[in-house]
Amino acid sequence: MEKRRLGQTDMYVNMIGLGCMGLSHASGTPLPKEEALQVLKEAHHIGYDLYDTAECYTGVYPDGSISNNEEIVGEAIKDFRDDIVLCTKFGVMHKGDHLEFDSSPQKIRESIEGSLKRLQTDHIDIYYQHRIDPQVEPEVVAGVMKDLIQEGKIKAWGISEVNEDYLRRAHAICPVTVIQNRYSMMARWHEHLIDVCQELGITYIAFSPLANGALTGAYHSQADFKDDQQDFRRNMPQYSQTGMIKTNALLEVISQVAKKYHATNAQISLAWMLHKFPHLIPIPGSRKIDRLSSNFQAGNIQLLETDIQMIDHQLEQMEFEVFGGH
Repeated sequence: MEKRRLGQTDMYVNMIGLGCMGLSHASGTPLPKEEALQVLKEAHHIGYDLYDTAECYTGVYPDGSISNNEEIVGEAIKDFRDDIVLCTKFGVMHKGDHLEFDSSPQKIRESIEGSLKRLQTDHIDIYYQHRIDPQVEPEVVAGVMKDLIQEGKIKAWGISEVNEDYLRRAHAICPVTVIQNRYSMMARWHEHLIDVCQELGITYIAFSPLANGALTGAYHSQADFKDDQQDFRRNMPQYSQTGMIKTNALLEVISQVAKKYHATNAQISLAWMLHKFPHLIPIPGSRKIDRLSSNFQAGNIQLLETDIQMIDHQLEQMEFEVFGGH
């Protein structure tokens, strides 16, 4: 599989990365720890070499104890730490239906020490500002990142859910290696940033590349998630009655292409963005090893330009109801 460079660094990874969040957070009751560890270890055997987590990715086990994603990732990767690019994030706390931000220099310093300890490592390869903090200027955050790089605590840094102005200002102080914004066939509102990234030599990491599972075709309504109050997907608009009508219209298009390549809907969705943008890396996640393997193989699918053009033409005529995050 083709390797893709992360920004202007000497780090190269496979075209499909691993989003680890769903093992502990947002996709329902956390997977039991031993199962989660096995998933992360098997992902390495499959070929994943970019692991993405965050300080705030936590969930609650049925017994009331906490599943901390960083701790699980750190334990899982101990035997192959040097084989992967490890990414985590700072600056966000989940408060029910909203997020609280703190990217003050003092908080960043506290966060990096906590993440290093939980991940059982002496450095983070990519350290993301998880969300923009309106109280802290990008130049201030970038200055702290420059210091952390010089101290050897991080190799490079990135920004998640960034806008162009903030990105350019931060990049001018300390070069940004990657950004991580939502992107999928159903969520293309950040597409203009892909051109900005190409201009600046930055890699675009696409989270939720399968629209929180909608593009797999595996789910049919919000009722699929109602039994688990920790599953954020139960209220996502793409699974509402009207949202599913629009989602299914796209799935019909994807399925036509998938049959041609003997592929899954998810594989075509990932292959589509990989072939459109050579400096983009999607990071789908799953709790199921067979799906992780299938997603990874999307990097080996060679779509014809005519198929990409057909999909793009259909997308231009469609509107979707899709979760935009908070």
